[in-house]
Amino acid sequence: MSDLRSLPVPDGLDGMRVDAGLARLLGMSRTVVAGLAEEGRVEVDGRAAGKSDRLVAGSWLEVTLPEPAGPTTISAPPEVVHGLTVLHADDDIVVVDKPVGVAAHPSPGWTGPTVVGGLAALGHRVSTSGSEERQGIVHRLDVGTTGVMVVATSERAYTVLKRAFKERTVSKRYHAVAQGHPDPSSGTIDAPIGRHPKHDYRFAVVADGKPSVTHYDTIEAFRAASLLDVRLETGRTHQIRVHLSALRHPCVGDLAYGADPTLAKRLKLDRQWLHAHELGFEHPGDGRWVSYTSPYPADLAAALDLLRE
Repeated sequence: MSDLRSLPVPDGLDGMRVDAGLARLLGMSRTVVAGLAEEGRVEVDGRAAGKSDRLVAGSWLEVTLPEPAGPTTISAPPEVVHGLTVLHADDDIVVVDKPVGVAAHPSPGWTGPTVVGGLAALGHRVSTSGSEERQGIVHRLDVGTTGVMVVATSERAYTVLKRAFKERTVSKRYHAVAQGHPDPSSGTIDAPIGRHPKHDYRFAVVADGKPSVTHYDTIEAFRAASLLDVRLETGRTHQIRVHLSALRHPCVGDLAYGADPTLAKRLKLDRQWLHAHELGFEHPGDGRWVSYTSPYPADLAAALDLLRE
């Protein structure tokens, strides 16, 4: 009897070899995982993966085990998450305003707070669909990105929302402060994104990357930076950060993608100025269009005030 494990590659395994990463994820030896890869039992995004291939966070992983394995994934214990605000909750979904420093779900190597654990502490039951550590999670925000996020609380909602994100029928609007002034002031960035050729745990515009499309409009221009309204057509890991960096207008405070540390220090930012401002989608229960917004958190609002001065 075979056992198919199907799940996204967790953030904590990003950049690791297939054999090392899956050994850690599944609680098996590297030798056993290497054997599974050689037998064609490991697929990433629908293609057979070799034992020495590199894992990319968010890629879809399918592993066919020869027999059922014991529970080896990481669960999220209930944990009060300060600043996690519930914007809406019903029988199908819970919409939250995620604070900075909080991951969407547990992953290998992450010991900080999570949205899943925070919701459990608040008494919210989430969908049991998805891998154990990602139950109910239909999309993610980076640890350093704040704003609106929806979690499925029913099995039907999980299926409907996963399909909506995959088919790009969800409206995802972010606000970002970019260094300098993008030219033109409104435009579309259509550039494929993949792993950075030289730096692990980063991404870049590369010829053989996944299709990625970002639309932006300038809301307000300052002397040193611009406040942008950004709409995502696709949802790649670090997409906005990578695309703005490729324009040579990285998010203010985003030192990993080329931001000016002097400006970040002046604005008292220790993370990228990037906020998931609005999320809209067809409600999985009755199909009506719903939309939720999040105000700027204190650190981003304070940085804007300093820019305006």
